[in-house]
Amino acid sequence: MSAPLDIDQLQTFIAIVDSGSFTKAADRVFKTQSAVSMQMRRLEERVGKQLFIKDGRGNRLTAEGEKLLNYARRIIRLNNEAIAAFDDNRLEGTLRIGTPDDYADRYMPEIIGRFAKTHPNVELYIVCEPSVDLAERMHRGELDIALVTHNPRERMSDVVRTEPLCWVGSANHPLRDDAPIPLAVGRRDCQWRQLACSALDAGGRDYQILFTSWSCTVVAAAVLAGMAVSVMPESALRTGMKVLTQADGFPPLPPVQIGIMKRPGLSVSLMNAITAHISACLDNITPAAVDDDLDGDVKTYARIYPRQRAGQILPGW
Repeated sequence: MSAPLDIDQLQTFIAIVDSGSFTKAADRVFKTQSAVSMQMRRLEERVGKQLFIKDGRGNRLTAEGEKLLNYARRIIRLNNEAIAAFDDNRLEGTLRIGTPDDYADRYMPEIIGRFAKTHPNVELYIVCEPSVDLAERMHRGELDIALVTHNPRERMSDVVRTEPLCWVGSANHPLRDDAPIPLAVGRRDCQWRQLACSALDAGGRDYQILFTSWSCTVVAAAVLAGMAVSVMPESALRTGMKVLTQADGFPPLPPVQIGIMKRPGLSVSLMNAITAHISACLDNITPAAVDDDLDGDVKTYARIYPRQRAGQILPGW
């Protein structure tokens, strides 16, 4: 009978892929870099395939390494679920989570899925509202955890992700040069709307707000239909959208940060568990991939997850 794969080696293998280097992976798995390298040599010997090849100063997965990665993630998830199922001290209760509509669309499916599998006895109560309203709910004690746009001038939160904020339009509907910029944005208290309007005002660009909604679905629909321009974080870009840059006459925007608000008095075990899942899921989201058209003047975007082969474009989400 063939010897089973080693769980510890698979965890290290995944850490290398997710962190991007053997050195960073060593910190994540609390091992020396030489121990990490030894584990990978043994894993390669076990499967009989080369998993990494040199790429400049770094390493990248081989085709066989990409194949193993999918299995490794599934094995580790199943292992964690099995351990949780027999844990007499497993978490129980209700966890009330708040998130804006656009964050729920991009991040919550994986967060909820992972947490529910490892903590099946915890009921999740999800509220979708703008960050401003979620902060008020947190102050009233109506939520335990809130995923919000970090804005230290208005609310305190622990930053868990930073990414570019982009101007976006339709790749299939060019803007008129002789008309004010039509905008689809959030409500007046939306931080991204304020950043967009301030940048246009500073640049002397004429604009007109045509659509106002806190729903990311409504805003994205207006952009894809060619009816308006909007601002979105890089991970939210969708197939059919074009990023508008200074070459198109749009001023640069500051990056956005995602933060976590936590209710004082929340069970430390519950808080640590959900925070760990949120951080892990956000870390697993890579920057949007670019697919240039034949003319080279339109770039469309789709999100890529770590389990996807580098450069492979997904049809959307």
